[in-house]
Amino acid sequence: MTGSVKRLGLLLSAALGMAVTAVPANAVQTPAPATAAQRDGQHDFDWEFGSWATHVRVLRNPLSGAAPDWAEFQGTSIVKPILDGRANSVELSVKNAKGAIEGVSLRLYSPQSRQWSLNYATVRGGVMTAPVYGGFDGKGRGTFYGQDTIDGRVVLVRFVITNVSANEARFEQGYSADGGVSWETNWIAVDTRMPN
Repeated sequence: MTGSVKRLGLLLSAALGMAVTAVPANAVQTPAPATAAQRDGQHDFDWEFGSWATHVRVLRNPLSGAAPDWAEFQGTSIVKPILDGRANSVELSVKNAKGAIEGVSLRLYSPQSRQWSLNYATVRGGVMTAPVYGGFDGKGRGTFYGQDTIDGRVVLVRFVITNVSANEARFEQGYSADGGVSWETNWIAVDTRMPN
């Protein structure tokens, strides 16, 4: 096992609170049993249900070392509860003069690990990306970690959701190619609640 894969496995273990040993990037990881002290977060997304106006900035050249090249999009996000809020879906539809991003996120809560998995697929791709795992801190901030592959190399992914207020939310995704020492933000979305 290479040092970078081992370090990646250990970092993910620590970040996700999982009891795993160093594993290859494509191996399945099993969460450790929850302790009584962990909070039950199965309704952590209830605040987000509804319709949102969405402004998205996407970094078109992540981890390239080149000057940042951002694209901006406008549209909507529709968040709906599933199974009494223990799961939910997000329908994203944003566009600009040159194109569109349309996709769906399926968020699933595990009562055993007391963590959420966030799973995303674009309409164009039609396949779910690797999930990110994590949860909220009880103060309106959720942090989720996972892995992705960029230009053939495995990188860490960090997704942060912030409940700014009853009418505003912020979403940021970042990549790390150095085991979490540094992060490069590549996705920023600011949502404003739409009237019913």
